[in-house]
Amino acid sequence: MAVKVFRLPDLGEGLTESEVVAWRVSTGDAVAVNQILAEVETAKAVVEVSSPVEGTVAELHAEEGTTLDVGAPLVTFEVAAAEGEDEAADRVPTLVGYGAAPDSGAPARRRRVGRGAAPTTGEDATAPPAPDGPVGERPRSTPPVRLLARRLGVDLETVTGSGAHGVIVREDVERAAQGGAAASTTPHGGTSPGTTPAAAEAAAGVGGRTLGGRPRVEVEPVRGVRKATAAAMVQSAFTAPHVTEFLTVDVTESLELIEDLKRDRAFRDLKLTPMTLAARACVLAMERTPEVNARWDEAAGSIQRQNFVNLGFAAATPRGLMVPHVKEAQGMDLRALAQEIAVLTGRAREGALTPAELTGGTFTLTNVGVFGVDTGTPIINPGEAAILCLGAVRRQPWEHRGEIALRDMVTLSLSFDHRLVDGEQGSRFLADVGALLRRPGMTLALV
Repeated sequence: MAVKVFRLPDLGEGLTESEVVAWRVSTGDAVAVNQILAEVETAKAVVEVSSPVEGTVAELHAEEGTTLDVGAPLVTFEVAAAEGEDEAADRVPTLVGYGAAPDSGAPARRRRVGRGAAPTTGEDATAPPAPDGPVGERPRSTPPVRLLARRLGVDLETVTGSGAHGVIVREDVERAAQGGAAASTTPHGGTSPGTTPAAAEAAAGVGGRTLGGRPRVEVEPVRGVRKATAAAMVQSAFTAPHVTEFLTVDVTESLELIEDLKRDRAFRDLKLTPMTLAARACVLAMERTPEVNARWDEAAGSIQRQNFVNLGFAAATPRGLMVPHVKEAQGMDLRALAQEIAVLTGRAREGALTPAELTGGTFTLTNVGVFGVDTGTPIINPGEAAILCLGAVRRQPWEHRGEIALRDMVTLSLSFDHRLVDGEQGSRFLADVGALLRRPGMTLALV
């Protein structure tokens, strides 16, 4: 037999580390080429890593929840030795898919090996058999749901799935956590790492009421999306000279247009919102001010003028803030743009976005209005020239045709990199977006 060490592969887009979310194999398991070995979470997405060889798992080099650098040993295999082959040589990894297996409507189950046969931790090491399924099978769920369960201290073996084919979904985990699951304990029953005696007493009900009945102090490691977002925002804030401008716009006609389009057969099945129109308005306004879609290349000492638009939009998800990108948005009409935003939003909430869908953006749109916030001063995504923030739409008195009337108003804010965008250019772009939302006419409704 030969020994093969499979190292954590480079998942692309400059990512240097990944967290092992869940093992799909155990020590002693026989595996085939392209069989899923583990689910790992990068700063971009949860990805399934598959086996490059056929053989037997000799060793798993990390426990679930461990963060590994790219190139670190992940799995050691025992494989049949080939003539003239170096037993210590590594194989080139094969990467198969993202999220749930593509050939089924639900995540695949695996048989559980006997206790003590594998160095797995968390739910695999301590959980009893599922009460309503075949003994020895792992509860079916997606990687983001399993990650949420671990963070809330919920044992998936005790949860009944309400999704298709009995899949455990996010709402099932949240209900289990609210029903008395101890989010403050580890899988072995102790307090979370770093918990002080006072926090432990608070978790046990000593010391009075706490917010939401949670422990007085909870420690959450900074990793994954949160770690990447923090690093990117610090880099941008202390590298790009930010300028933010504001414009309050009467969008009454835009809201009327949305209602008209909803009754149109071509748009009946689509979700249209002010952000949809704002996205289209941004793309159109770039025709006159392409500087907001440029990129600053510090290493080359140059400005890249990009004649395509990969439009990013901020989406709140269980894993944190994600920014999927509508690729080649400049070639889309309003209907196509609305369709792509809806698809990417759904994939973001399911944790099924690929790294490619989360990178390569040229301009970003964020909507704080969904939270009832009037406006903000957004930080530009690193490498981009500008970001537009859409505030809440509010009905308020406003001058209209020489009289005071109740109108639907929104405040737009544009943050731009003053190295790339002059004040005149930023102001012109913001004014053009505002004008298109004030009087959309047929410009935004082209199909």
